[in-house]
Amino acid sequence: MTTLSVMKVIYPGSFDPPTNGHFDIINRAAAIFEQLEVVIADNPRKKYLFSADERFEMITTMVREFPNVHNVQVTICRGLIVDFAEKIGAKVILRGVRALSDFDYEFELSMMNRALDPKIETLFMPTDQKYFVLRSSGIKEVATFGGDISEMVPPGVEKKLLARVKQPDK
Repeated sequence: MTTLSVMKVIYPGSFDPPTNGHFDIINRAAAIFEQLEVVIADNPRKKYLFSADERFEMITTMVREFPNVHNVQVTICRGLIVDFAEKIGAKVILRGVRALSDFDYEFELSMMNRALDPKIETLFMPTDQKYFVLRSSGIKEVATFGGDISEMVPPGVEKKLLARVKQPDK
């Protein structure tokens, strides 16, 4: 597969926790674009289960396991994504979408980003159908109640997530 002539694309998200759906998008995008920067959002007003550094470590570890992926970098961003894109010279923001409800939210977000910086474009990539129902918040809830999340997240993420949400024995 040949790459598009887009120098650098960013794929931002909270990735709390990173899911198999996220990794599917990363792997597919890395095969299309010259450079892919996975940008972990760290919003001080948002409550995360994992710290930005923990999410960084999980994604970095998983990306290293992709065969032939040499064009992916992982970064933490603590500000506006369009400012980050401008700073690193990225002209495209990549967003994964699962359903129309995702698209509604992502479309509004892309319009906000475009208002902030009209030089930055947003591209939407639909998730693979086998990851269609994966939502980080749902996965955290399933893990909290002891459900099987082994098909939803990579093994390393599963281990960290189960350790984080483990309920003390009663």
